[in-house]
Amino acid sequence: MSFIVAIDGPAGSGKGTVAKALSQKYNFINIETGAMYRCIALKCLNNDITLDEKEKIIELSKNIDIILNKDGTVILDGKDVTSQIRTKAISDIVPLVSSIKEVRQNLIALQRKMAEGKNVVMEGRDITTKVFPNANVKIYLDATVEERANRRYKEMIEKGTNTSYEEVLESIKQRDERDRKKEIGLMIAPDAIVVDTTGVTIENVIKKISQIIENTDSWS
Repeated sequence: MSFIVAIDGPAGSGKGTVAKALSQKYNFINIETGAMYRCIALKCLNNDITLDEKEKIIELSKNIDIILNKDGTVILDGKDVTSQIRTKAISDIVPLVSSIKEVRQNLIALQRKMAEGKNVVMEGRDITTKVFPNANVKIYLDATVEERANRRYKEMIEKGTNTSYEEVLESIKQRDERDRKKEIGLMIAPDAIVVDTTGVTIENVIKKISQIIENTDSWS
C-alpha cells in the first residue's frame, strides 16, 4: 500500500517548498516532476537536439535515467545536474519540451514507477489530473501572479541570477498564458482542494495541508 499526496499549481505557487516540507514532516519521498522535465531539456542541449526535432526528444525521454534524492540532488545518467537544470537556458526551453504530449506520457509512466508502493509527495502541473487522479490527497496551490513573481524573483536573486522583478513577472505571465492554451498540463482537478497561498506564511500553508492529510479517511 502507498499514500499519495498530489500537488499541482502554477509557477511560483510554492509547490516545491510545500512538497519538500511535507515530505520531511511525514518521511515521504518527494518527487519533483518539474526537475524531470528539466533533465529532458538539459539532455537535449547536451546532445545538440533542437526543439524542432520532436521525434529525437520523444526517443530521448523513453530511456532517460533520472534519480531524485532525498537531499534534493538530481542525478541524470549518473551525474549530479542539480545546478545545471536550474539555469536560465533550461528555464527558457523546458516549457516547450514539456508540452510535447509523448514526452509527458513517457515521464508519467516513469513518475508512477518511482512512486509504486511508496508514500509520496509528488508535485508538478498535472499530478492530480493525469499522473495520480486517484491520489489520497489532491491539492491545487495558487497565488496572485504578483506574489508568485515576487517569490520567484527572490529565489533567483538568492541564487545569484541577474534579473529584475519586471522580467520575472512577465515570464510568469507568459507561462500562465501558455498553460491556459495547452491541450495538456495545468488544470484544477474537480475534487482537488484549492489552497491560496497569497500573503500566507509557509508555516501556515503546511499546517493547513497537514490538517487535510491527517483528516483523510485513508490516513492512519
